[in-house]
Amino acid sequence: MVVRGSGPEDLPPKSLVIVFSYHHGNTEKIARAIGGVLGAGVKAPQEIRPEEIAGYDLVGFGSGIYSATFDPSVLTLADRLPQSQGTKAFLFSTYGAPGFIANREFIEKNHDEMRQKLQARGYTVIGDFGCAGWNTNSFLKYFGGLNKSRPDAGDLRNAEAFARAMMEKVR
Repeated sequence: MVVRGSGPEDLPPKSLVIVFSYHHGNTEKIARAIGGVLGAGVKAPQEIRPEEIAGYDLVGFGSGIYSATFDPSVLTLADRLPQSQGTKAFLFSTYGAPGFIANREFIEKNHDEMRQKLQARGYTVIGDFGCAGWNTNSFLKYFGGLNKSRPDAGDLRNAEAFARAMMEKVR
């Protein structure tokens, strides 16, 4: 007789979420929602030694989007990673563009540079998540910003659903 819930396939993947979040903590909110579902620690890029990532089954890399790509601290970490044998990774971000213009293509385009760096190191990128974040950069600060109150409760629920989907892909 097989007892459900007793095999290694029922254990959650050993996961880590790496995030750079600066202005309003937008991306960190998403990272913590994802990390909560995965039972994963959430760390900044400077808190990680590249070689320690090899001990994880699933690694998330997140950043606010700056000039259509991830923050240099996350990109630099990716450049320093040792070669992997297909470790699963996912990408997530918040962006200051109007929420209505974002679609899968927009999000994937903003993740392209990071995806390429990880794939060059042997990682398998299994998913992308992005949502609007409060943006008060430049002249926007004079008007109260763009995407105020984002990420909101709906964005956090979507991030949690994304995390559950990533967990299922690894199992």
